[in-house]
This record gives sequence, C-alpha cells and structure tokens, in this order.
Amino acid sequence: MVRNILGSLLALIGATAAVWSPFRVWYDGRLGRDYRLGELFSGTGVTAAKAALFGSLFLPFAVAAVVTLVGIVLRSRGLVALAGLIVLGFTVLWIVRLGLAQGSLTVGGAGPGLEMGVVGAVGGGAVLLLASLVMPGRKRRRGRRRRTTPLAPAEPAAAGEVTRPGPAQPARDEPTQPIRQRPPDHT
Repeated sequence: MVRNILGSLLALIGATAAVWSPFRVWYDGRLGRDYRLGELFSGTGVTAAKAALFGSLFLPFAVAAVVTLVGIVLRSRGLVALAGLIVLGFTVLWIVRLGLAQGSLTVGGAGPGLEMGVVGAVGGGAVLLLASLVMPGRKRRRGRRRRTTPLAPAEPAAAGEVTRPGPAQPARDEPTQPIRQRPPDHT
C-alpha cells in the first residue's frame, strides 16, 4: 500500500514537471511551447517560427500526463513507464534536432544554452520512470481458482467393469484411509 501511494505520488510529480516544462525557457529565451512539434520530424529542423499551444511540445507532454493518470488509476506500471518514455523521447528528439540546427549546444555558461525547461522535462520523465519502478502494480493470479462446490459422488461400477481413477475419484483398489500398522511385539 505504501509503495502504491509513493509510486502514485512520484508519478503525479513527474507528470506535473513534464507538463509545466513547456511553459519555461528551453533555449535562448524561447519557451518550450514556442517550438513546433512538426519541426521535430521534418527535414528543416528547429526554426524560429512560433507554434500554437497544441501544435507545440506541450501536446506530447499533455498526452504523457493523461497516460500517467490512466496508469495510476489502473495501477499499471507499464503505462507510467510509457509516459516517462514519451517525455524523455520527445525531449531527446528536440535536443538532437536543435543541435543539428544550431551546430552545437551548451549547457549553462555564456551565450545561449539549454535552460530550465529542458531540465524540467528530463527530470519529469526520469521521475515517471522511477515511479513505475516503485509502484507495485496489480497482483496477478497464479494458477487456477480452486473449486468451491463439492464434487458429485462417483457412480458405482457394474460387476466386471474396469474403472479408471479420474481427478475427482480415488482408485478402486487403493484404500482411502491410511493403513495403521501395529508396532512389532518384542516380548
């Protein structure tokens, strides 16, 4: 129970960090929501053009947050891990595409570099993956359910008929009670 609560709390924190990250500065004073989602998959790479909110990096992170919420409700470690991979995948794809467009990237230091929005996205994705490891998930049933109704009594065999023991009835020639042997007399 504690692992489930802790995993759910971590998943909510990770999803919140991921959804919040496009509203922070990602690179050179630009917010994450300013980058077009289509630029990540086009041959042009990242450009200076601005994007609408649901055409920006916000969209995959919002989808990841919804997947996280469904994963928490269903107690599915796989869905929470998938949400983390969505966030990290789009963040890494953006970093690669921006690096190709700029020629090089820096973290901190002088001049333009990766900023707190990227850190929030990477951190949110990592926390989602951690939450999927912490969550216990659903318990799986192992084996078949045991029969709760009593078995019907076996029909007696006709004279001369050979009966074969089934799963519900003992063999005819074997006793059903253990034989108690008397200890030998040593007198």
